[in-house]
Amino acid sequence: MDIESYLIDLDGVLYVGKEPVPGAARLLEMLEEKGYNYRFVSNSTRRQRSSVARRLSEMGFSIPEERIFTPSLAAVERMRREGRKRCYLLTTGDVECDFLGSGITLSDQNVDYVVMGDAGAEMTFERLNAALRLILDGAGLLALERDRYWQEEGGLVLSTGPFVAALEYATGIEADLVGKPSPGFFRMALDDMGAAPEKTAMIGDDVITDVGGAQALGMFGILVRTGKFRPDLVASASVRPDMMIDSIADLAGYLK
Repeated sequence: MDIESYLIDLDGVLYVGKEPVPGAARLLEMLEEKGYNYRFVSNSTRRQRSSVARRLSEMGFSIPEERIFTPSLAAVERMRREGRKRCYLLTTGDVECDFLGSGITLSDQNVDYVVMGDAGAEMTFERLNAALRLILDGAGLLALERDRYWQEEGGLVLSTGPFVAALEYATGIEADLVGKPSPGFFRMALDDMGAAPEKTAMIGDDVITDVGGAQALGMFGILVRTGKFRPDLVASASVRPDMMIDSIADLAGYLK
């Protein structure tokens, strides 16, 4: 495996629920010791980047927030590049700080984009209906991610994808995806560390979003059997991982 750099998912790879994956912190230390480049690409849409870094620190990981890339940062960059200043943000948590801190106004009127992430129990009929009306009035639709589900302590829970699909069906408008597996999202992290796709491996627990997205860009796709990994879903997927390991800790045996 001729790999010089790594992109690493967070939820389901470094930790599951509130528990770090055994050996994950040590593996990151080994990447550092051996001089590998690495960044973290997460489809987390509930927390701003600094909050993600704080949560990781509480679990025993020492990761500078500058190495963490989230879909909200990609959405902000997209809006900045287009000169767009207003959006209706359909998420939960403190991810709104990434938008407000970049000078974007959050509103439910006269917006350029409806931006959808994981709103959990706050993904109410009223909020979805507000998004519907804004899109029909001319707003674009940005999906921070469109995963089908993610792993919580009590089991699998619906993620953003099913709700994005509902709005697409209702409005006839196709969402623009800014998180994984969007090529632009991966490129943001690759460019930050000056890495070539063919020399980079992506480590994730989602065979489609992580592995498939990475392979489409020419990266090596490594699937871990932690987080939301399910053997039956992998067997039925059109994507085939380049490598499967029990957990990220097992990558240690492949490092030079």
